[in-house]
Amino acid sequence: MTATDAIRQALDEQQTVEITTIGRRSGRPRRMETWRYRAGGRYWLSGSPGRRDWYANLLAHPEFTLHLKDQDLPVRARPVTDPAERARVFGEIVPSLSWAGTMESWLAGSPLVEIELGG
Repeated sequence: MTATDAIRQALDEQQTVEITTIGRRSGRPRRMETWRYRAGGRYWLSGSPGRRDWYANLLAHPEFTLHLKDQDLPVRARPVTDPAERARVFGEIVPSLSWAGTMESWLAGSPLVEIELGG
């Protein structure tokens, strides 16, 4: 098993993750808990519609730390702004969330980033 395979296995087992971003204004590390999603065989960070500081931080500084069990992994965020790609990804994520609200609200107001794993 490669290191990337081991990371994918850990991600598959852990929906709630912690991430550390770099503050867009302060330049200081900011650690918080969020959910990761899987769609199209890839891993994503998102949230219900609304502004998110972690997303603004990742736009300014795309490198961040993904904390999984006993691993702290340097990864990169790829913000997704293309409407067709957002629709594809949210089309897999949103229907499985009973609390999510409408697809339209997620498309209009939810952040979406792909977690780019190394290797």
